[in-house]
Amino acid sequence: MTRYDAEFWEQHYRTLDPTWGTSPNEATVETITKLFTGAGTALELGAGHGGDALWLARRGWTVTALDVAQTALDRIAAQAAEHGVSDRVRTIRRDAATQPLPDGPFDLVFGSFFYAPGRDDIWRRAAGTVEPGGALVIVDHGSNAPWSWNPTSHAHPTPEQVAGALALGPAWDAEILDNRSRLATGPGGQRAEVTDTIVALRRKAA
Repeated sequence: MTRYDAEFWEQHYRTLDPTWGTSPNEATVETITKLFTGAGTALELGAGHGGDALWLARRGWTVTALDVAQTALDRIAAQAAEHGVSDRVRTIRRDAATQPLPDGPFDLVFGSFFYAPGRDDIWRRAAGTVEPGGALVIVDHGSNAPWSWNPTSHAHPTPEQVAGALALGPAWDAEILDNRSRLATGPGGQRAEVTDTIVALRRKAA
């Protein structure tokens, strides 16, 4: 099993508390709220248990939730039905590292803590599905939580480094490049201050 491949994530979600990750990520909510005043179409990479996708759907967005783990997608679909938003949430099982991404265009393409082999290339391909005037939003770990899978100390890329690695060119403007601290809760109920890295890029209108 290779780290962050399909087998890794399927095993991860099968053993994970199904309620974990069903609430939206604080940084993602704040960022999308700043970028958009109304609803549109969105693609989420690495949707997990769907906290962000369901939050958007409840606010009128039409969301394509992509993940490599069918277990996670089944749980998203069940939550969408429970919240009455099944008509606004489409789940797709796909390995973004080796398979094509869903066709756009989307007003918003985003991911919270999305990791996969060749991740920068995946983000570049995802950026190609963004509608002119739309946005690409990446929320990453800016620090290691005590419950992290890899708790050893290492440097995390800055927001500028994350954006620069994508090399999207002059057709994109950086709207938000920021690090923000928050009090997080781990899967065992632990509490600790962590840092989120936030990158929001806007595709220039045609």
